[in-house]
Amino acid sequence: MAADGHGHSPIEQFEIKELLPINIFGVDASLTNSGAFMLVALGIIFSFLYFSTGGRNLVPTRMQSVSELIYEFVANTVRENVGTKGMHFFPFVFSIFIFVLVLNLLGMIPIPGITFTVTSHIAVTAALALLVIGIVIAYGVYKHGLGFFGIFVPSGVPAALLPLLVPIEIISFISRPISLSVRLFANMLAGHIALKIFAGFVGLLLGAGFWSILAPLPLALTVALTALELLVAVLQAYVFAVLTCIYLNDAVHGSH
Repeated sequence: MAADGHGHSPIEQFEIKELLPINIFGVDASLTNSGAFMLVALGIIFSFLYFSTGGRNLVPTRMQSVSELIYEFVANTVRENVGTKGMHFFPFVFSIFIFVLVLNLLGMIPIPGITFTVTSHIAVTAALALLVIGIVIAYGVYKHGLGFFGIFVPSGVPAALLPLLVPIEIISFISRPISLSVRLFANMLAGHIALKIFAGFVGLLLGAGFWSILAPLPLALTVALTALELLVAVLQAYVFAVLTCIYLNDAVHGSH
């Protein structure tokens, strides 16, 4: 453990650090570890898609097979939740899914002092959620006009109940970006904190003399948690994409 007592802090891994100071007309636009990892993620995504689809071999390579699998997976998700009319949103949903997925997986690479989980910060997940809801509202109004707001009026409900139900529907809609962002943020934050704590236990027990015989227990739990966290990383990217599709469904089809 570091002399200042912060060497094994489970929160330290979420600290945003300035890597390259940049000032544009008095505005702080410095590159941080968060921004750097997002750039790395974009580089990985671009490189993977470029090299996996550039050749378009009749007999697909492994990279091409994985690329096509992801493509079909997201395309089916859009079709099932938005319908064929919503397929023009496929590029957006695909981009959201693969971006969140790569960011989640990058955060799993165990490099102390370097690894950073971008999606463990509410500012990032909230920005993505607000982008989704913003597109839903903008496209809904563009396609349906003011009739889009009919989604707040449940069909088949007696008029006497509307003053009660309409505010509930509005609150439910407003809470969408909150739940969308908090779900991803909280899952990634909690998982990485748990991993850091159990990994710290392994190091402490190994240096505790007789008690080092207990080190395999937290080590086994750390391995199990790592496997679980990998599953969560993939699952949360999928959940984010599915909820995006469900929200886009309102914009595409409007009220019924």
